[in-house]
Amino acid sequence: MLWQYICLFGQRLVSRKTLEPMEGQMTCHLNTFDLVIWGVGTTLGVGVYFLVGAMARDIAGPSIVICFLVAALSSVLSGLCYAELAARVPHSGSAYLYSYVTVGQLCAFITGWNVILSFVFGTAGVAKAWSATFDNLIGNHISRVLQENFSLNMPQLLAKYPDFLALGLVLLLMGVLVLGVDVSALVNQVFTGINLLVLSFIIISGFIKGDLHNWQLTEEDYKLAASRTNHTYRLGPLGSGGFVPFGFEGILQGAAFCFYAFVGFDVIATKGKEALNPHRSIPLGIVIALSICFLAYFGVSAALTLMVPYYQIQPENPLPQAFFQVGWAPAGYVVTVGILWALSFRLLTNMLTTAHMMREMADDGLLFRGLARIHGRRDTPILAVLATGTLLGILTLLFTFSDLVDLMSTGTLLSYTLGTFSVLVLTHLTPGVEPVLLPLDLAVLLLTILSLILAQWPSRVFSGDLGSTTGAVLLLLLITGVTVIIWRQPQNPTPPPFKVPALPVLPVLSIFLNLYLMMQMTSLTWAQFGIWNAVGFAIYFGYGIRHSVEENRDQQLAASNSQTLDEHTPSAGSS
Repeated sequence: MLWQYICLFGQRLVSRKTLEPMEGQMTCHLNTFDLVIWGVGTTLGVGVYFLVGAMARDIAGPSIVICFLVAALSSVLSGLCYAELAARVPHSGSAYLYSYVTVGQLCAFITGWNVILSFVFGTAGVAKAWSATFDNLIGNHISRVLQENFSLNMPQLLAKYPDFLALGLVLLLMGVLVLGVDVSALVNQVFTGINLLVLSFIIISGFIKGDLHNWQLTEEDYKLAASRTNHTYRLGPLGSGGFVPFGFEGILQGAAFCFYAFVGFDVIATKGKEALNPHRSIPLGIVIALSICFLAYFGVSAALTLMVPYYQIQPENPLPQAFFQVGWAPAGYVVTVGILWALSFRLLTNMLTTAHMMREMADDGLLFRGLARIHGRRDTPILAVLATGTLLGILTLLFTFSDLVDLMSTGTLLSYTLGTFSVLVLTHLTPGVEPVLLPLDLAVLLLTILSLILAQWPSRVFSGDLGSTTGAVLLLLLITGVTVIIWRQPQNPTPPPFKVPALPVLPVLSIFLNLYLMMQMTSLTWAQFGIWNAVGFAIYFGYGIRHSVEENRDQQLAASNSQTLDEHTPSAGSS
């Protein structure tokens, strides 16, 4: 009896979602250009305006341009996997839906719960950035008053003071969404165009006012800057100077944080039902959007580090402050207004996306059903919007920007990893036959161990330490062998309209890069990440697994089949 219960419970965890045929015809009106604009509009934001300063000043220096390149490569690999998922699964959806269809319910819940994490914490980071930018515009009066009167005195866990300005902004936009405001393609194009104009101005101005010597700074330059520094700001660390002042480790750690800047491109995959020729336009749109975002990040970070020595960058509001430091104060004010404009739109769209993600999971019964209720004619999930706004308000009030970015990056990397894993499953999924997941699971386990070793003990591995180097080489050989085994597995006989090139090498490489970047996070970030997922598991095992629509459908189907079988089975006494 116990074994039957365990087997039934296990079947629930791996039960996959059955997609219903789409009713009616969806108007297809989005071409590749429209998809690119959607992707760029939802990706460019805090990463280019705010994160670049903190990363360049304290972690990577001028080599932040390389950090963005590494993060972009990881994002492109994940983007190609998303494109194949969109081509294979005959419905538009998120990584959550793709995981539900391919891997099963538990993996789908983990994916969806961490997608919510990435959106919620990322949106809270946008609100904190908006607050800091506005406060800097008016002379930092708000932050000084709050720090003097409402200090939290928990620097290791919480922000220095509660950010009531960010909280007020979140509540205001929550009210706007409750009223039923939607974001059309035209509105997205207008805001994205303004965003790109501001970025172009920053890049051109930076190269005009830049000095190549700022990529070749020495200890003498640092001492001279320290002697001229007033008390309004402090210098950051010098490191070893030059273009890579914090070494290879600084580049990798910076890449993990810079991954935050590329979150949002996956919205393109959700537009499959509205896209013209989606099997071609979605992959092309993802790659082009990520390329544009990388060029923007590369240009802005290069311009910033050329204009101002990296140790003099002000992390709270780096781009406007850079213009003030080089004597272009009017340009600094123009850039500040542009940043506030761009962040406001990003905040609104992210809150709406988070609410719809909650609604999607609630529709499937994995989250509380009330979150799926729709009110009004604009298809607004009001309870999901209120839940999103409440959670955002708490996070923006109490947590620092860096903590929010770290957690969001970790959740996003995990969800991208699970999405890439789904591609491998779909590639070897034959209709009516359960996929053999053992080689796939073994590959992920080996990649996780290798990522941990390379992230935590890189000096031992690359310095020739016998034990560490031998272990890394053996793991690499095992991963290569398992990859060959995966490649030799029977594949889905129905080829998709778009397929990730070099299967299974590129998905395996994508999983490795994602896991390696995750291993760069601090122990505090992992502890907070564990708490978030513990809450998620409590919701899933306490509510979701019993209220799953898919599970109830399977039970009804089993009961119907059993009843039909009984009706057609003669009784023992009949002849």
